[in-house]
Amino acid sequence: MLREEALELLRKAGCSEEVIEHCKAVERVATKLAQEISRFRKVNIEEVIIGSLLHDIGRARTHGIRHGVEGGEILRKMGAGKFAHFAENHIGAGIPAEEAERLGLPPRDFLPSTLEEKIVAYADKLVVGNKVVPFEEALEMFRRELGEGHPAIERLKALHEEIEALKKGF
Repeated sequence: MLREEALELLRKAGCSEEVIEHCKAVERVATKLAQEISRFRKVNIEEVIIGSLLHDIGRARTHGIRHGVEGGEILRKMGAGKFAHFAENHIGAGIPAEEAERLGLPPRDFLPSTLEEKIVAYADKLVVGNKVVPFEEALEMFRRELGEGHPAIERLKALHEEIEALKKGF
């Protein structure tokens, strides 16, 4: 899939210009991270580009926690099911099955598993609206929104550490 085709899918799904601009900002951050990591590890940069553009397509239906699940459904219906996991697994820093069930989501893991999914999920946390923020600010926002001690905070820290290590070739 080409970049312009992904942008067209966002429009066809009914995403607002604000959501599309956010997705483009995530694309820029994710692409930069993928390029840095690709010096040491094989990364499918094209998949990162398309996955980052499509990760929030579910916001065409809802801005709540279900936007990931909704996004996966939309992508499958539009013939882009290959990218459904980018939508489903970017929420927070991933959501394990037991937590998903408590949140009213299907009782399965929504955790980024591939390197490309992890890059997109992490990049999404560094973009608020269409503004890039430092990791520390993103972490503080998680703490304010979820409360100190929420398990997603530790997942976000672990994702940050993994991405930073990969950028250094570890």
